[in-house]
Amino acid sequence: MRAFYGLPGVHAMLQRSGAEQDVMLGYSDINKDGGIFTSNRELYRAGRALVKLFDELNESQGLPIRLRMFHGRGGTVGRGGGPSYQAILAQPPGTVRAQLRLTEQGEVIGSKYANREIGRRNLETLVAATLEATFLTPNKAAPTAFLNAAEALSRASMAAYRALVYETPGFVDYFFGATPIREIAELNIGSRPASHNPFTTSRTCVLCPRASVGGQCRLAINGWYGFGSAVMGFVEGAPDAKGRKEREALLQRMYAQWPFFRTLLSNMDMVLAKSDLQLARRYAGLVGEPALRETVFSMIEAEWHRTSDTLTLITGAHRRIQDNQELQLSMQYRFPYIDPLNLLQVELLRRFRNSDHGDHVQRGIHISINGVAAGLRNTG
Repeated sequence: MRAFYGLPGVHAMLQRSGAEQDVMLGYSDINKDGGIFTSNRELYRAGRALVKLFDELNESQGLPIRLRMFHGRGGTVGRGGGPSYQAILAQPPGTVRAQLRLTEQGEVIGSKYANREIGRRNLETLVAATLEATFLTPNKAAPTAFLNAAEALSRASMAAYRALVYETPGFVDYFFGATPIREIAELNIGSRPASHNPFTTSRTCVLCPRASVGGQCRLAINGWYGFGSAVMGFVEGAPDAKGRKEREALLQRMYAQWPFFRTLLSNMDMVLAKSDLQLARRYAGLVGEPALRETVFSMIEAEWHRTSDTLTLITGAHRRIQDNQELQLSMQYRFPYIDPLNLLQVELLRRFRNSDHGDHVQRGIHISINGVAAGLRNTG
């Protein structure tokens, strides 16, 4: 943006066309590359840098251009989804200035706007959060200690995520075996194929189906993987017991005082609450190679427990979504219907992949995919 506005005539052109500059922040691909914590932290940094840049440009030019962030959020947490109200309040200071632009993806439009009253409530929520972020939220940056800790967590979280997804031999084979990604590719949904170069490497897989199948097999690793290792490394990297206690206290202050950090951990908490290791192991059983199956699943299982333990350490909640009774009640009613769908889906996938290609089997798989996604909502 600095180079763009350095071009002759650009500033004057924007002034004549309305004096507003939209900058889109994309969530999907950055999550695919670096995992949940790093992607959110990088977007936060980008927002702060853009605000600073436009403040400098406006001071030097004398004719202000209004910066407007355009959030390319999706339905699943791995694509920037989650409660919109908290997400808006968690934006960097100065990025919400009486206006906001965001996408509403196809997978959530029905649940948010199909009913007139629910649609109105969602719009009111967005307006209320925008007003609160503009006029009521203190407009000051997070303390340097918070930002430095987030940087350390980001590096370690990304390393742990990439160690699984990009550096574990056979992960792609595991992924395609333990998830219904091939079957999702046959559904008539979305605007892009399952991969640009079908079923070759994890780098070629577009995240839309990846985020969906991660929820289908009840893991949704795009919404939490790597954070547990990052926190444990950060705390245990202190030189002594006193230092470890100080780092734990720092993370707890970040959760209590920094809306960005609190919202991100709240989303991870929700994803973990909707995951199910026992059901995920059933999906892992679809992988043909026992050694590969145990290697990858054991890595995921260990990180799940690390992440759950670190969330308890930081938030003080000993159960997932402990403070969200409404969601607890909703899941209590929904999950007895979703869990059998997952078990049915595993059996149908096994039959389909063992050459039972009857239309009834394929249709059953597609119905189960839609059912699980609708039941899980923002992780399915």
